[in-house]
Amino acid sequence: MNKKKLIIAAGIGLVQFGISQANAQDSLRLKDVVISATKNDQKQSQTGKVVSIISRETLDRSNGKSLPELISEQAGIIVAGSGSNPGLNKSVFFRGAGSAYAVVLIDGIVQNDPSGNGGAFDLRLFSIDQIDHIEILRGGQSTIYGSDAIAGVINIVTKKGGAKGNTIFGVASAGSYETYKGTIGLNGAVDGFTYNVNYTHQKSDGISEAANPVGNNADFDKDGYKTDGVNATFGIQLDKRFSINPFVRYYRGNYKIDEGAFSDGLPANNTTLKNFSGGLNTKYDFGSGKINLNYSYQNTSNNTSSSFDGFPYTSMGSGSISLIDLFYNQKLGEKLNLLAGIENREMHLTSGANRPETNIFAAYGSLFLHDLSIFNLEVGGRYNKHEQYGENYTYTITPSINIIKEVKLFGTVSTAFKIPTLNMLFGQFGANLGLKPEKSQNYEAGANFSFAENKFSLRVAGFKRDLTDAIIYDFAAGYINQESQKVKGFEIEPAVKIWKLDLNGYYSYVEGNEYNSVNNRVEDFLFRRPKHSFGLTAGIQATSNLYVNANYRYFGKRTDGNFTTYAVENLPSYKLLSAYAEYALAKKRVKIFFDAKNILNEKYSEIIGYNTLGFNFNTGVTFNIR
Repeated sequence: MNKKKLIIAAGIGLVQFGISQANAQDSLRLKDVVISATKNDQKQSQTGKVVSIISRETLDRSNGKSLPELISEQAGIIVAGSGSNPGLNKSVFFRGAGSAYAVVLIDGIVQNDPSGNGGAFDLRLFSIDQIDHIEILRGGQSTIYGSDAIAGVINIVTKKGGAKGNTIFGVASAGSYETYKGTIGLNGAVDGFTYNVNYTHQKSDGISEAANPVGNNADFDKDGYKTDGVNATFGIQLDKRFSINPFVRYYRGNYKIDEGAFSDGLPANNTTLKNFSGGLNTKYDFGSGKINLNYSYQNTSNNTSSSFDGFPYTSMGSGSISLIDLFYNQKLGEKLNLLAGIENREMHLTSGANRPETNIFAAYGSLFLHDLSIFNLEVGGRYNKHEQYGENYTYTITPSINIIKEVKLFGTVSTAFKIPTLNMLFGQFGANLGLKPEKSQNYEAGANFSFAENKFSLRVAGFKRDLTDAIIYDFAAGYINQESQKVKGFEIEPAVKIWKLDLNGYYSYVEGNEYNSVNNRVEDFLFRRPKHSFGLTAGIQATSNLYVNANYRYFGKRTDGNFTTYAVENLPSYKLLSAYAEYALAKKRVKIFFDAKNILNEKYSEIIGYNTLGFNFNTGVTFNIR
């Protein structure tokens, strides 16, 4: 990037260089934070679930990051490809589980892609500038959120209407690889009506996704991308008790791609992702209870133009899901709450001549006993009826004990499940209408320690997950249910707040077995998920206007599949280093930021054949004008 472009990107022309940010453990752990993802608006001190909240403050200090990068900074979560080209798929591995065993919610509504083999929501489909905060629940959550919530839930809470009047806000930034991003939005409130409408555009020249093999003198073309996203949320307060909140979201991304490892693609090779979502959530609050109705319609398409051995081909996939979730909360006295709900999902494949569909209906309920002396307890169950495989059930039992103000013990025993996708049931390759749902038995236990008004805190959590009837693709038989898979591990998360300095860290350990499609058998290792990972973050409010932050993360040795040689490869450990600084101007309504990061993973491209980004930086300005 030349000097002129850098000055334009800086906005006002002042860039503060500091030592970085990794927001992983700058998550809130305050006892009075209310968690909406439990559907019971519980305080964190009242639940035995392992919860992390990525705050609005952290998100405001993440303008140089993508959503996959930010999520991957959390303990126990690996987002494969988060440090590579945006065109590369971003697979979320949650506590050692596979990439389709965590549920993504937006404002509490389940997101799903019926057109995909795994059905997982693509994290690239949402801009970080449109998010207010993120709630992360670890462990099996199928009792509340149904299919796929085997390893955890990520609830993305979007920005809503602001104060009375109108506020214009936005972000303008530029960085490495000719990368530019701009966000512009408007929010406000008047006479019981609130709104937030924002648009984000981003483009980059990128780098080649495929590594250039040794001895090849021809340059590989860059694999850039261009994305556009619109998010609009509205709030209508009809009276003191009744509110309606419609929303509309649209995302379009075009990504240049290669043929594969060590293999450059044609210049026209690309993937186009489109996602539309619309719906509403309503609430009627009558004091001792409330009724919520969530409805959403989502349509996702993935069109890829590529080539194999020089021969072009095009693949198209499109799917939609309609979801209705009606649930009721009732206070049964001061210390007991009831949650009861019904949910219906209709899923369709909408591309090609064959347009299959399926339906799953569920009824669920939970009892929340809280603040009974030192004891809290959640007990719940869910009944599911699927159009193809029939019925299944899940349950959860989550006790916690606040031994003293500073010490809490917690644990969970639960079951969870994942339904077979439409491609598995009806697709062109290996479809099997006799598939059963994948099932898991989950165990979790740990302790929270907090001293000196939360200036010193420590969370320790261990987990074990046994998955049965796992669905795999057998080249001879197609999709089948196979033998069990087992995963176990633990996480340690310390935090210290002294003066203006925040120190946060984590250590994660995970091990298990898994079927892999390279050697077509279950092995005692997990692809792309290291046994050992840890991170350390230091942030300081140096002055009232200047904030700087530094982060270091380490990922241990792991395995991956080399689909050039069809062999399992051992990959070396690698480290991530990032830096962030921001300087506030005009009564903190304008901030200038600088973000830099480096990936030290030189062996990855040599062994597997895919590049990583290497050194990367972003600089820009955010503004908030009333």
